[in-house]
Amino acid sequence: MKQNQEHQISFSRKPKEFKKTMLRLAGYLKPRTFQLVFVALAAVLSTLFNVISPKLLGDATSSLFASFSKGTAVQFHFLGRLMLILAGLYLLSAFFTFLQQYLMAGVAQKTIYELRQEVNEKLTRLPLKYFDQHSHGDTLSRAVNDIDNINTSLQQALTQMITSVITIVGIIIMMLLISPVLTLVVCITIPLSMLAVRLIASYSQKHFADQQKQLGAMNGHVEEMFTGHQEVKAFGHEDKAIKQFDQMNERLYASGWKAQFTSGLMMPMMTFIGNLGYVFVSIMGGIFVLNGSLLIGGVQAFIQYTQQFSQPLIQVAGIANTIQSAIASAERVFNLLDEEEERLESPAAVDTDKLTGDVLFEHVTFGYDVNTPVIHDLNIAVKEGQTIAIVGPTGAGKTTIINLLMRFYEVSSGTIKIGGMNLSELSREQVRSMFAMVLQDTWLFNGTIRDNIAYGREDATNEEIIQAAKNAYADDFIRTFPNGYDTLLSEDAQNISQGQRQLLTIARAILANPKILILDEATSSVDTRTEMNIQQAMSELMKNRTSFVIAHRLSTIKDADLILVMNNGSIIEKGDHEELLRQNGFYADLYDSQFSQDEAVS
Repeated sequence: MKQNQEHQISFSRKPKEFKKTMLRLAGYLKPRTFQLVFVALAAVLSTLFNVISPKLLGDATSSLFASFSKGTAVQFHFLGRLMLILAGLYLLSAFFTFLQQYLMAGVAQKTIYELRQEVNEKLTRLPLKYFDQHSHGDTLSRAVNDIDNINTSLQQALTQMITSVITIVGIIIMMLLISPVLTLVVCITIPLSMLAVRLIASYSQKHFADQQKQLGAMNGHVEEMFTGHQEVKAFGHEDKAIKQFDQMNERLYASGWKAQFTSGLMMPMMTFIGNLGYVFVSIMGGIFVLNGSLLIGGVQAFIQYTQQFSQPLIQVAGIANTIQSAIASAERVFNLLDEEEERLESPAAVDTDKLTGDVLFEHVTFGYDVNTPVIHDLNIAVKEGQTIAIVGPTGAGKTTIINLLMRFYEVSSGTIKIGGMNLSELSREQVRSMFAMVLQDTWLFNGTIRDNIAYGREDATNEEIIQAAKNAYADDFIRTFPNGYDTLLSEDAQNISQGQRQLLTIARAILANPKILILDEATSSVDTRTEMNIQQAMSELMKNRTSFVIAHRLSTIKDADLILVMNNGSIIEKGDHEELLRQNGFYADLYDSQFSQDEAVS
């Protein structure tokens, strides 16, 4: 709900935001001013050759009319020369139009390349809380769909806009040369056209913004449904998912229809106003021919210019919806680029390899919402080499401790120290280089098994990768594949089992050889026999290394040096397994309930 409210606020903008966004988008074109000058020059030449041709055709008509009215011979030599000139003009116009399109394609693609690169780099600088507060589908929609929409508009609408403006200026000059009075008649329609465009554009812009918002929401829903399609099918929620999609699709249809309909009113309005000018020119031009103040060829040329004059105005109206859609997309992209980033930090003059693995929490308080703390005055002292298990019900604050250790979030008050060094004095990269994580939700990228394991350390040798896999008991199943370590994992690693995926992430952590290890129920997705093997490998890995284990099955943490029992953001009990059982408190009740469940299952 909060996210939807934020979107509603961001899209309920005043009209001045349209100009602000358009100027900001134009700023991305500034480095290519030189190319744009050539585009404009090509447009000028292409338009120049086009606007001259009606005047030449008018001269040909006047010559023929004069020959027939006076009974003189037709001047074929003159007409032939005009036809050759016209053919040359049309060829030159086509060449410069091609040159204009070629240059503009390069400008648009390079601009979008840089914008896409800026968005990608921005995503790497955003704090974790941004991704916690925004759906992945909406973020992807901004980074992909909205940028593609801007790209289409730049390449099509911008070129047409330049050509249309130059065409209007050129035609006005030619009309003034033929008849200033008729030109004044045509120009009367310009304010009417601009007024129509302004009124319709101001009304339709909010619908284009809403259209992009609804598209982002739909992308988020589709991404969630496809990612969790197994759960959707397992719980029989296909109809519910379809109903939700239909509702989102209905809203997208409504906003899209309103945007296209209101923007589509521009074309008939411009056509109507253009036809009014055409009628006035025809009537007054006939009067001027009758009183001899204007040649018939001049009227013919003027009528052609009137048609050409209304055409760019109609084109402007036709691409207005494209421009508005692009501005709506640009607003969404710029909102992303304007999000608050993680503070830029320089590495401290400290060799993190020489720091000990001691971890100290001193009076740490933290809340994802400033007014609602989830960690209250937390104090933990961990010696190097100790294994610390963190247990407690859902929402107790277990994962929050890990987020604070990794500096995914900053503490509200208090300090966290590693090896006596305050984490706030180290850069995030320095802090995270001391950790390796094995999470319950595995993450593997589209690549070979070797590359996925080597993700833990870039300079790892092939022998070290294989040894890490052996230590994680992954080597045996890897060698069963035809390509072994060069087996290419499909998208989401669906060609291997969940347990095998977990083993690969454990091998990755072993290869990283971290100072501090974080395990979030790392063996939850493997069978009992494999779990025993991994526990042995983990025991070897955790020797002389500080380890934090978030555990849900208490049987896996009996040997932990210290068990922290958390509830509502505070440590309510602590000690080793036997001590906590003797206290006969929260931990003992939790252990007994799990033990009873295990007996019932067996």
